[in-house]
Amino acid sequence: MTATALATGRVTFETLETEESFADVGESWDALVRAMPRPSPFMLHGWLLEWWRHYGEGCTLAVQAAFRDGTLVGALPLLVHSRRGLRIATFLGGRQSALADLLLLEGEDPSVGAELAARAAAFGQDYADLFGLSADCRLVSVRGRSRLHLFERIAAPVLDMSAGWEATYRAKTTSKKRSFHRRRRRQLAQLGRLEVSVARTRRELEPAREDAFRLHALRWEGRPDGSGFVTPTGLRFHRASIRALAEIDVPRIVTHEIDGRPIAFHYYFALEGRMYLHRIAFDPAFAHFSPGVLNILDTLEIGAAEGLTRVEFLGGAERYKVELTDRFEPLHLGLGLASSAVGRTVVAARTRWLRAREGLKRSATARRLHDGLEPARRLVMRQRDVLRPSGVKRAGE
Repeated sequence: MTATALATGRVTFETLETEESFADVGESWDALVRAMPRPSPFMLHGWLLEWWRHYGEGCTLAVQAAFRDGTLVGALPLLVHSRRGLRIATFLGGRQSALADLLLLEGEDPSVGAELAARAAAFGQDYADLFGLSADCRLVSVRGRSRLHLFERIAAPVLDMSAGWEATYRAKTTSKKRSFHRRRRRQLAQLGRLEVSVARTRRELEPAREDAFRLHALRWEGRPDGSGFVTPTGLRFHRASIRALAEIDVPRIVTHEIDGRPIAFHYYFALEGRMYLHRIAFDPAFAHFSPGVLNILDTLEIGAAEGLTRVEFLGGAERYKVELTDRFEPLHLGLGLASSAVGRTVVAARTRWLRAREGLKRSATARRLHDGLEPARRLVMRQRDVLRPSGVKRAGE
C-alpha cells in the first residue's frame, strides 16, 4: 500500500504502555525511522525494545502511536519516570536517544503528528525533558517553540563523503598529516602482521563485540567512564541490541589487530546511506602508534566503499572529529509538553536558567575572542603608528 493511499484511510490513535504492545509493532516501526529527515539508528525498534528491557525498570512506557486502517503511520516513543516527586516524560532510549523525534511515515498528513504530540502533552506527566532533538525537528514544527523550548547540548559534527573517501581524505588533511598517518602504519606493521577486519553479520559481530568490550575496558581502566558500555547491564544490552540490529544489517565493528591481537575497534551503524559513530577505543599499550586515529580513518574508508555518503559523528567536538568535519548540526534538549501547573512552573524556571546560561556562554566566548585578538590588534596599531606621518594623531588623542 502506498503512502498516498494510506492518507485516505481512517486514523486511530493508541498509547502503547506494555512491552508486548510495543513489540507487536516491530515489523512496521522501522519504516517510520527510515522516513525521518535525519534517520536515527537509536530509534530503530530492535534498539528501543532491548533498551526498554534492560533499562526501563521503574518507568512507564508511553509510546503514542497512530494507525491508518490498521497500519502504523506515526509514533512518538516516550516513557515516563518519577524524579523528586515529579512525573517526567523522556524519549524511549534515555540519553542515548540521539536524533530522536516524532516519527511519521513518508507522505503522511502532518496533522497526525500534531495529534500524537497533543496526546503526549496530555498523557499526565508534569513535563517532558527530551534529549537528542535536531534544530529542525518535527516535534517543534508541530508544537511550536513557545511550547517546546530547545537548548543546544552537543556539537554533533557531520562529514560529507559523497565525493568518495580518497577525495574526502585529501580535502580534510594536509600532506604532512597524511605522511604522519603513513609513518604510524609502518611503525605498527613493524610490530607484527597488521590486519583490518569489518564485522557485519551476526556470526562476525559476536566475537568482534567481545573484543570491543575488552578494548573499551582497557582504554578506560582507572578512569571515569560515563558511557555504561561495559557495565554488567551495558554488556547485556549491547549483546542483545547487536543481535537484534544485525537482523536488519545495521551494526558494523571495524577492528585492527597485530598478529591476531585486537588493538583498536570502531562500532558504528549504517542506515539509509549514512554512518553513525557509536563507540571507539584502543589498547593503551599501543597509544604511541595512534591506533585509534588509524582505526577511524580505515572505518571511514570502509564506510565510503559500502556507499555511505554522510558521517554523523554525534557526540562533542573532539579534535579528531573537528579535523574531519564539514559542519556542526547540534543535538538539543527540549523542555515542554507540560500538563500540570507545577510542570509549567518547572519548565519556565529551567528555561529562564538555561537561557541565562546560554547568554553567559556567548559572553564568555566573546571575551575569549576579544582577548585572543587583542595582541593582533595592538600589533596592527603599532604598525599604523610606524607608517603614520608624524604629527597625525588618532581620534581622541
